[in-house]
Amino acid sequence: MSEPAAETREPTVVVDDVHLTYRIVGKGKQRGGAAASLRRTLLREPLPGQGSVRAVRGVSFTAYRGEAIGLIGPNGSGKSTLLRSIAGLMAPSQGTVWTRGQASLLGVAAAMMGGMSGDQNILLGCLAIGMTPDEIIEEYDAICDFAGIGEFVHLPMNTYSSGMGARLRFAIAAARTPDILLIDEALATGDAAFRRRSEARIRKLRDEAGTVFLVSHGLGVVRESCTRAIWLENGRIVMDGPADDVVDAYQEKHDPGERTARPNARSGVASRAQEPSSV
Repeated sequence: MSEPAAETREPTVVVDDVHLTYRIVGKGKQRGGAAASLRRTLLREPLPGQGSVRAVRGVSFTAYRGEAIGLIGPNGSGKSTLLRSIAGLMAPSQGTVWTRGQASLLGVAAAMMGGMSGDQNILLGCLAIGMTPDEIIEEYDAICDFAGIGEFVHLPMNTYSSGMGARLRFAIAAARTPDILLIDEALATGDAAFRRRSEARIRKLRDEAGTVFLVSHGLGVVRESCTRAIWLENGRIVMDGPADDVVDAYQEKHDPGERTARPNARSGVASRAQEPSSV
């Protein structure tokens, strides 16, 4: 069955001409002592050595309920910064981000209490995403099984490897179907079995009418998990379309000798290529 026309689908995220800029502070020596620091604070003057980075430059797209969208591109292309803006953690310097429903950001740096055990973090994490105590009790075993951390669930999080922590964060975030799930490289540290479980869970979330965004350098994960992909470079969209088509074009440019296996072709979103812009 063909995918409904865009006009009849429910938009969940609208990104309209969004520019995102963040400030960085160099190692330049600050002069003048306390008086100069107070003056800079009162007059909102920049710190010595302070600069800015334009991470996203005029990005526009609409995401619809039921889509799983992969964000691909080289390091520094603006993928993670864009996710943070969709999650409401970073305000655009220009343009607008509109979301329908709650956006839940899952990243490898997602906050967990390192001194607390895995099961305590499951309790706190599930409460944070709006689950009731009864729901947590009902889902607890499934979360532990999904994360695959075994008896380590009773040990402090700061004893976990990065992969174990990432698996537990994903298991908690995916325990409840969010309106918009944003995943930032959280699948990169898992083993093959966990990636298969994660891909199946992403498909289930998508089928349950959620919207999933996935930032990943693993292009095979994008092919298997996503219906659509957006290719970013230098903070701008290069191509937006079916995941297989976008990944093919990206690999043709960046790694023509390493083409990932392409599954059955997907239909639906018409591809849209744009000329890459220079900085």
